[in-house]
Amino acid sequence: MVDYHEANSQQQSNHGIYMQPEEDWDRDLLLDPAWERQQRKTFTAWCNSHLRKAGTQIEVIEEDFRDGLKLMLLLEVISGERLPKPERGKMRVHKINNVNKALDFIATKGVKLVSIGAEEIVDGNVKMTLGMIWTIILRFAIQDISVEETSAKEGLLLWCQRKTAPYKNVNVQNFHISWKDGLAFNALIHRHRPDLIDYDKLRKDDPLTNLNNAFEVAEKHLDIPKMLDAEDIVGTLRPDEKAIMTYVSCYYHAFSGAQKAETAANRICKVLAVNQENEHLMEDYEKLASDLLEWIRQTKPWLENREPEKTMQAMQQKLEDFRDYRRVHKPPKVQEKCQLEINFNTLQTKLRLSNRPAFMPSEGKMVLDINNAWQGLEQAEKGYEEWLLNEIRRLERLDHLAEKFRQKATIHEDWTKDKEAMLTQKDYEMATLADIKALLKKHEAFESDLAAHQDRVEQIAAIAQELNDLDYYDSPNVNARCQTICDHWDTLGSLTQSRREALERTEKLQETIDQLYLEYAKRAAPFNNWMEGAMEDLQDMFIVHTTEEIQGLIAAHEQFKATLPDADKERDAILGIHNEMMKIAQSYYIKLSGVNPYTSITPQSINEKWDKVQHLVPARDHALQAEFNKQQSNEHLREQFASKANVVGPWIQNKMQEIGRISIEMHGTLEDQLNQLKQYEDSIVNYKPNIEKLEHDHQLIQEALIFDNKHTNYTMEHIRVGWEQLLTTIARTINEVENQILTRDAKGISQEQLNEFRSSFNHFDKKRTGLMDADDFRALLISTGYSLGEAEFARIMGVVAPNNTEEVSFQAFIDFMSHETTDTDTAEQVMASFKILAGDKSYITAEELRRELPPDQAEYCIARMAPYRGPDAVPGALDYMSFSTALYGESDL
Repeated sequence: MVDYHEANSQQQSNHGIYMQPEEDWDRDLLLDPAWERQQRKTFTAWCNSHLRKAGTQIEVIEEDFRDGLKLMLLLEVISGERLPKPERGKMRVHKINNVNKALDFIATKGVKLVSIGAEEIVDGNVKMTLGMIWTIILRFAIQDISVEETSAKEGLLLWCQRKTAPYKNVNVQNFHISWKDGLAFNALIHRHRPDLIDYDKLRKDDPLTNLNNAFEVAEKHLDIPKMLDAEDIVGTLRPDEKAIMTYVSCYYHAFSGAQKAETAANRICKVLAVNQENEHLMEDYEKLASDLLEWIRQTKPWLENREPEKTMQAMQQKLEDFRDYRRVHKPPKVQEKCQLEINFNTLQTKLRLSNRPAFMPSEGKMVLDINNAWQGLEQAEKGYEEWLLNEIRRLERLDHLAEKFRQKATIHEDWTKDKEAMLTQKDYEMATLADIKALLKKHEAFESDLAAHQDRVEQIAAIAQELNDLDYYDSPNVNARCQTICDHWDTLGSLTQSRREALERTEKLQETIDQLYLEYAKRAAPFNNWMEGAMEDLQDMFIVHTTEEIQGLIAAHEQFKATLPDADKERDAILGIHNEMMKIAQSYYIKLSGVNPYTSITPQSINEKWDKVQHLVPARDHALQAEFNKQQSNEHLREQFASKANVVGPWIQNKMQEIGRISIEMHGTLEDQLNQLKQYEDSIVNYKPNIEKLEHDHQLIQEALIFDNKHTNYTMEHIRVGWEQLLTTIARTINEVENQILTRDAKGISQEQLNEFRSSFNHFDKKRTGLMDADDFRALLISTGYSLGEAEFARIMGVVAPNNTEEVSFQAFIDFMSHETTDTDTAEQVMASFKILAGDKSYITAEELRRELPPDQAEYCIARMAPYRGPDAVPGALDYMSFSTALYGESDL
C-alpha cells in the first residue's frame, strides 16, 4: 500500500490544503498515550454529535465502527446522501464489505485513502481507525472552511485570529499551545454570544477554570458536545493539534450557521415588515374610501331632493341647513378625499419600491370611482343651491302676488257690495220725469264707472292665473274667490243692461234733467276713479332688486305728485259745481232731495278721499325712501364682496400657476425642495382668513336676498372650488417630492443622480407641464444612453405609463431609472432565506419559524402558509415556497 503522507499530499492538491505535509498524520506521535487519549475522546465526541441525529452513538471508537454499520450511518448523516444498503450479516466478510462501502464513498469525495484498509478497521486497529476518522473530519468539517481565499487549516486559523484579536491575553498562532490556557475558547464564545460569558472575570493563570467554563457553556448553550477534558489539555506539554482543530471546527460551524440563520431571519423580517405595513396601508385606504363613499351616498339624495316648501320660512331654513353643510360638514370630507389620494399614491410607491404588485382597491373604491362620486356630489350641490335660490325667488314673488290679489279683490268687493241691490230696485216706476232722467243719467254714470272697473277685474283674473302658473299653495281659495268675483261681475253686467233697457223705456216719459247734477256727476265720477286708482297705487306693494329700479319708482312717484295741483283744481271745480247748484237752489227756493240723482259721489266723499290721498303720499315717500336706503345697503354689500373677490380670485389663479412653475424649476436637495414646498403651503394656508372673510360677506349677501353682482365675475362657488383645488394641488406636489425621497432612500440614489434626472427631464419637457409625451420621452431615453427598438420602447412605455395615457410624469421616470440602476429583494431571495431556516428542507415547521423569527412575524407566516403536500411532508409541515411566491405576486416567478 502507498504511504499515508503521499495520500494527504494528493488530497491537498485536489481539494485544498488541510495542513502542512510534515504536520499530517504522524504515526510515531500516535505512540504518545496522551495524544491518543485526546484524539479518542475528541473524535468519539465529534462522531456522536452527528450520530445522535440518527438516534444512536458510539462508546469505543475502534470497536463500534468494526462492522461498518455506524460508519456508513455517520457518513450518511454528515453528507446528507444515501449510501448503498449495508449487509446485515455478522461474518467478517460482511463487515469488510460494509467498511469498504464506506471507504469507497469517502473516495468518491476526492479523498484517496492510503495505508488504511477495511481489514484494519474491522480488526479494531486504533491507529488506522483514528486516521480514518481524522480524514473524514478533514473532508467534511474542515475542508470547506474558507476565509479570504485561504481554506482548511489556514482558513480556520485565520478565522480564529480574526475573532479573538480584540481580546487581551489571547494570541492564536497554532492549534496546540495557543489553546492551553482556555482563553481562546472563551473569547470565541464571548465574541458571538457575549451574554453567555463574563470574559473580564477570567484569569490567564487559571487554565482549568477557563477550559471547563468554555466547554460547559458550549455544551449547554451552543449544542457543542464536550470533546476534551480540561485536565488532558493542561496536563500535556503540547495538546494534540488534530483534537483541537476538530473541537474548534465545531465552534466555527456553530457560529457560522447561527450567522446564516440570523441573516436569513433578518431578510425575512425585512420583507414581512414591508408586507405588513403595506397591508395596514391597504386596510386604511379601504376603510377611508368606504367611509367617504358612504357619506357621499347618504348626502347626495338630500342634495337631489327638490320637494318645495309652501312657506318662505321653511325655505329659508333649508337654505340655512345648506350653509351649515358647506361650512361644517363638507370641509372635513374635502380633507379626507385629499388624504385618500395621498395615501394611495404613497402606497403604490412603496409597493413599487419593494417589488410588490400594484395595489388594486375593491371594486368601486378606486381613486377614479371616488372622484366620479365626488363630482356627482358637487353637481348635485350646485343644482341644489340654484334650486333653493330660485324657489325663494318664486315664493317671494308668490307672496307679493297673493297680497296684491287680496288687496284688489277686497277693493273690488267693497265697490260691488251694494251694486246688485241698486240695479235691481224699481225706483223709476213712481219717479217723475226729472227723476227718471236723473236715474238714467245716474245709470250712465254707473256704466261709466262699471267700465272703469273692468280693468281691475281683468287684473284680478290675471293675478289669479299667474298664481296658478307658479303653483301657489293656496290656489284653490284664490281660484274660488276669483270665480266668485267674475260670476258677480257677469251678473252686474246683465243687471246693468236690464236696468238701462228699463230706463230707456221710460225715458220718453221723463225729460227734465238737472244739468248741474249731470255735469257734477260726469266730472266727479272720473275724478273719483282717479282718486281710488291713486289710493290703490299709493298702497300697492312693490319689489325691487337694484337702486335703479327703486329710483325709477321714486321718479314715477314724483311725477304723480306733480299732478296733484291740477287734481286739486279739478276737485275745486267739481265742488264749485255743487256749490253753484246749492246757490241756484237757494236763489230760486228750489227744494232739493239732498241726493244727486246722477251719482252717489258726494262732495264729502271726494274730500275724504282727497284727504286720504294727501295722507298716503308722504307714507309712500317714506316707504320708497326706506327701500332706496335698503338697496343702497345692498349695493354696498355687493361692492364689499366684489372688492375682496376680485383680489382673492386672481390670487388663487396666480398661486396655481406658481405651483406648476415651482414644481419644475426647484433646485437643491429633495429635503430642501420639500421644506420649500411646505413653507409655500404654510403661506397658502395662512391666506385662509381672507377666504373666511369672503364667506362672511357672501353670507350677508345671501341673507339680504341679493342674487346678482355686476361688480365682479367671481362667485363664492368659483372661489371655493379654486381654493380646494389649490390646497389639493400643493398637497399632491408635496406628496410627489416625499415619494421621490422614498424612492431615493429605498434605491440608494444619490442627490447628484436625482438632480441629473430632474435636469434631463426638464430639458425634454418642452411644454413645462411636468408631463412628457412619448416622442419627448424617447429622446430623453436616447440621451441617457438607451438604444431603443420599437418593441423595447413599447415595453418601457407600458411600465412608465401603464394606463395608456401616453404621458410620463417625473415620478414615473425616477421609478424607471431607479429600477434600472438598483437591486431589490426578490421572491427567489426570500425563498432561499426560508430554505436556510428550514435546514435545506423543502418545507418548514411552525417551531422553526418561532425559533428564528420575532414572535409577531413568525405568527404572521404561520397564519398565511399553506400546509406542505410534498412526498417528504411531515405533520405540521408548511409550504414556504408558495408563500414566498404570494408575497411578490405570481408574475414574479
